[in-house]
Amino acid sequence: MPPPIERPTPADSKESNVKKVGLRDIARGAFAAIPDLLTVNRGLFGLATLKPESEMSIGRVLERWARQTPDRVAVQWQDRRWTYAEFNSWVNRLAASFSHHGVHSGDTVAILAENSPMQLACVAAAVKLGAVAGMLNFNQRGDVLRHSIDLVKPRILVLSDECSDALKSTGLSFETRPDIGFFWVQGQGHAPSESADCPVGFTDLARDAGRRRSINPESTRHVQARQPCFFIFTSGTTGLPKASVMTHYRWLASMAGVGNATLRLRSDDVFYCCLPFYHNNALTVAWGCVLSAGATLAIDRKFSASQFWDRLRHYRATGFTYIGELLRYLLNRDPLDNDTMHDVRLITGNGLRPEIWKQFQQRFGIERIYEFYGASESNIGFINAFGVTETAGFSPLPFAIVQFDADSDEPVRNTKGRLVKVKKGGVGLLISEVSERRPFDGYTDPEAGEKKMLRDVFKKGDCYFNTGDLVRDQGMRHIQFVDRVGDTFRWKGENVASTEVEGALANVSSIAHGAVYGVSVPGCDGRAGMAAITLKPGMSFDGKEVAATLIACLPRYAVPVFIRIQPEQETTGTFKYRKVELKQSGFDPKTVDDVWLLLPRENIFVPLTKKTFADIHAGRIQL
Repeated sequence: MPPPIERPTPADSKESNVKKVGLRDIARGAFAAIPDLLTVNRGLFGLATLKPESEMSIGRVLERWARQTPDRVAVQWQDRRWTYAEFNSWVNRLAASFSHHGVHSGDTVAILAENSPMQLACVAAAVKLGAVAGMLNFNQRGDVLRHSIDLVKPRILVLSDECSDALKSTGLSFETRPDIGFFWVQGQGHAPSESADCPVGFTDLARDAGRRRSINPESTRHVQARQPCFFIFTSGTTGLPKASVMTHYRWLASMAGVGNATLRLRSDDVFYCCLPFYHNNALTVAWGCVLSAGATLAIDRKFSASQFWDRLRHYRATGFTYIGELLRYLLNRDPLDNDTMHDVRLITGNGLRPEIWKQFQQRFGIERIYEFYGASESNIGFINAFGVTETAGFSPLPFAIVQFDADSDEPVRNTKGRLVKVKKGGVGLLISEVSERRPFDGYTDPEAGEKKMLRDVFKKGDCYFNTGDLVRDQGMRHIQFVDRVGDTFRWKGENVASTEVEGALANVSSIAHGAVYGVSVPGCDGRAGMAAITLKPGMSFDGKEVAATLIACLPRYAVPVFIRIQPEQETTGTFKYRKVELKQSGFDPKTVDDVWLLLPRENIFVPLTKKTFADIHAGRIQL
């Protein structure tokens, strides 16, 4: 059996490159939080007292701010503003409309819309009734979108006009699905107003809600924290999407732990969000942080690298939420004299690579970066509560990092059938304990949820959630994200983490960004590394320079064997590379253009010809 993953990964095998966390880091972070001790204590108290059976919910938090600070701005959109009182009243009218049309506690309100205040108001209206907001991915089409809708079994579906083509592609309508009430919304983010263009078979939500009362619904008082609030779809790497269940309990825990105890937002903060609301970074982290302080949420329809900082200046934003790819896009743009001319002092998100952390922070003058780790379906989260660089943070919850066999895609068990923990500094599979206090909320499909469970892990009868992520144990209960399990491959008997190689590609001056994955080669064990790259504008590919740079910072077995040059990288709606399609394409020059090869014992990438490809397949060239 090949050796398990239990050591520093190839790209940073030098001990000096492994970021470890010690008592000094913790003390420094704790000292920095002293001025905000009241806010921190409020968050810690919230975490300690929150119980699944508590009658506490997102709706009650919104109502509290509407009562305590009615005139404070809750939401900004372009040049429009809604105070907490105005936004709560709008939400109540929508909730009354949903209720009138048969939505009750436990029902699903599916929402197919791009970012807008209306979309967020619909979410809030649904959860005030004890219903669940099914956050459909507006990038999906056809059978995939239809599958997502069927998964959540909606009582009603709210469609924003810009997503009409997406719904049409599914074939669903009031005629084919009379069990679903179809509601229509026009425009991206304006307050309700009558409109005359409502499609046949749809209820005009703005017009209908405008006739309803704006008082808080009685149902909100009885919603328990354990109840589901959202269905968030996980993209996965194979198969159709799964709908993960997000509860009020986990949302409220994020609000207290991230918003109060970690970010320590203030009531005068403006927090910017351009990530889609079907993503938990937007719906739970950004909105939760804002509601932790009664601050302002500034919404944009989508991310634009060229307009990003101008949008922040327009809103006078003091913080924003990110995913790692978003920051990489910003860093790849040419530096400007006004890169630090903004009001942003803190950001939070996940996926910021260690090799660009300090570079991004220094170039754009960001005072605090709060990286976190979490997943829509996971029962554990990590947050960089102490402000340590190059870490996904700390978790007080029970977890373990265990040895993992990359060939079998399974955790390693010892002779007694138990899992084996890695040593400090080692890399392994992150698993989290499942208990009554920390349940696994799972997916709408129970069978899919059971596949994520690991049983009899350290003792008979215990149960852990398999996150599917490889992380490094940095000490002091801190972790550093390394790779998704499916993105780590073996070559020359060694484990290669795609994220580490992607980080090395960032050192090549001509490369804007690249996705790394493994491809099968006839006659070879494991998978050879392949990188699909996009060059910076005006740059050409220099096979000698690229090889020299990668060989200098990676072990030879981790250096990609193949490089494929693409004008653009295909990504998901949250900027993740579409690696499944890249893996399927392989390296055949008949079907894939512009592929380069690094031969053994050579120090230059050369074009892969049809003859060379045939020689590899025939075994005349050994890789």
